[in-house]
Amino acid sequence: MTRQNYFFTSESVSEGHPDKVCDRISDEIVDLFFREGARVGLDPYQIRVAAETLATTNRVVIAGEVRGPAISSEHIIETARQAIKSIGYEQAGFHWERAKVEVLLHAQSADIAQGVDAAGNKDEGAGDQGIMFGYACRETPDLLPAPIYYSHKILEKLAQARHSGREKALGPDAKSQVTVRYEGGKPVAAAQIVLSHQHVQEDLTAEDVRAIAEPYILEALPREWVTKDTVWHVNPTGKFHIGGPDGDAGLTGRKIIVDTYGGAAPHGGGAFSGKDPTKVDRSAAYAARYLAKNIVAAGLADRCTLQLSYAIGVTEPLSIYVDLHGAGKVAEDALEAVLPQIMRLSPRGIREHLQLNRPIYARTSAYGHFGRAPDGDGGFSWEKTDLVDQLKAHFA
Repeated sequence: MTRQNYFFTSESVSEGHPDKVCDRISDEIVDLFFREGARVGLDPYQIRVAAETLATTNRVVIAGEVRGPAISSEHIIETARQAIKSIGYEQAGFHWERAKVEVLLHAQSADIAQGVDAAGNKDEGAGDQGIMFGYACRETPDLLPAPIYYSHKILEKLAQARHSGREKALGPDAKSQVTVRYEGGKPVAAAQIVLSHQHVQEDLTAEDVRAIAEPYILEALPREWVTKDTVWHVNPTGKFHIGGPDGDAGLTGRKIIVDTYGGAAPHGGGAFSGKDPTKVDRSAAYAARYLAKNIVAAGLADRCTLQLSYAIGVTEPLSIYVDLHGAGKVAEDALEAVLPQIMRLSPRGIREHLQLNRPIYARTSAYGHFGRAPDGDGGFSWEKTDLVDQLKAHFA
């Protein structure tokens, strides 16, 4: 029998966290290749990017493999600087203008390319082997688990306040964590709230930071969730003045649980940022979330976990697995049979259905790839619930 009363915790990190700085730069490079490709009339299906970024004290190194429009190192360096500036880093140990940026990108391996590219009667193949998971549940309006959803919301609100100039004392680097109490299987309260937030003034105390942050935290969470029994931990080390890559080195792809479901659902292991959509560890994870969310939105289940698997160079998924956690209103094997009829799950099929050949990726690099409203430029298309009618009709 599934436990009904328990505590569950998830964390989020801000756009200024060292790893998220690297994710942002890597995703800006993906967007740059799509923008420049469109500008020169290049077929977007020919673009390949796998960009990895390392950041430390006033140093950024960008490495990886690319194929597409000719883009100078100077253009890539300027793109990285503008990303750092947008995040808000103008501190002595990490400054958008003074940091040394090194570009070590090279051409994509011909061995990989021959497996991925369409040719003759062969459709585009997957860019790698692997397993990808999607998940949705009814805990929040965007069908995301409550602990990760609200951990993101806390940092989003604080970032908005910082960028607007309302809270000049806050720096870019921050981490949040929410422990949610569940009763009867439903989230009902915030048992513990953790916030570590960089501050610009060195002499600010933890109490000062809490006084700044608390109104935004209360705004982010359901009001009834914060009670006299909620335990707060704000800047528990006492001081957080040195932040970002100056305080701790960052790498692309180290926050995959923050990027997905906060540990409430499985993760296949592949990171998202810095990768074009031939890399199925990104695009198929988006497709899996899209299908799981539509299944829940259609009322076929209150929770859905969905797994896809791929082999490099192979067009169709090797397997499709659906788990409705013992409370589905339809048979799981029936869903597994119908989903490929509703959406083609080849790399090209996913790209076309979700319109992924666009410069939409930098905005995904912080505050989660899921549980975000679709925007007018095609970003977060995997959050749409436009398959609901088809699913309802099929299982009527």
